[in-house]
Amino acid sequence: MRGPLVTTEWLATRLGEPNVKVLDATWFMPDAGRDARAEYGQRHIPGAVFFDIDEISDHSSGLPHMLGAPADFAVAARRMGISRDSQLIVYDAQGIVSAPRAWWNFRAMGHEASFVLDGGLPKWQAEGRPMEIGWSTPEHGDFKSRPDPSLVRDLEAVREALADGATQVVDARPAGRFTGASPEPRAGLRSGHMPGALNLPWATLMTASGELVSPAALRTAFEAAGVDLAQPIVTTCGSGITASLLALALARLGRADVAVYDGSWSEWGARSDTDVVAE
Repeated sequence: MRGPLVTTEWLATRLGEPNVKVLDATWFMPDAGRDARAEYGQRHIPGAVFFDIDEISDHSSGLPHMLGAPADFAVAARRMGISRDSQLIVYDAQGIVSAPRAWWNFRAMGHEASFVLDGGLPKWQAEGRPMEIGWSTPEHGDFKSRPDPSLVRDLEAVREALADGATQVVDARPAGRFTGASPEPRAGLRSGHMPGALNLPWATLMTASGELVSPAALRTAFEAAGVDLAQPIVTTCGSGITASLLALALARLGRADVAVYDGSWSEWGARSDTDVVAE
């Protein structure tokens, strides 16, 4: 293992071990024209269970895939066959895009034995490794949530972070959306960014084959974006998906304490009482 990541080789030698649980956390933007659940049924890593990012969330919030109540999350995890001693390996069909969101969800619920498959399903398939079709119905596990609030930030906490300047807020959205030059993909959201936020587009942290770049390249990218890796950091994005990818990248650099703004721009950009900068 390499920090929060595992390699395809590592996973291939451990498939089928009782405490190794593989999760397919593929998720696509609503306008992508792709169905993650259907694609899981057509092909997935043997033994993997589908983690539905939208379904396993707080449906009362009105915001996309917000972290759910601990009790509800625990029920969903147990139904996926996850127990307190499970070693979770999460992947997605795009390399590393949405898998970090599930990784962060479990860490926010106190399950530290959570890892992301570097390169995801594309790398697994490119190497000719075995695939499976259909749906898995595992025996229920005994997972229990033990929430870690230090890894989650709400709107008021982000307001305070921006106001005091002691905590850096790093936005994973593409540069055009950050500056306001490009429209938001979700209707009703203003364009631009939070005053004082820094921008590090998530795609710059990925290799052409869908793996996370090297630690040295990660460090260079964060420093070039103006991020002080020794200071407190909160990550944000459009809806908390790629903010979790930034948190994963920072964990790769030894910063496992980074929090994610759960509501992200879906919340901030929709409100009339939040400041927005457009350049």
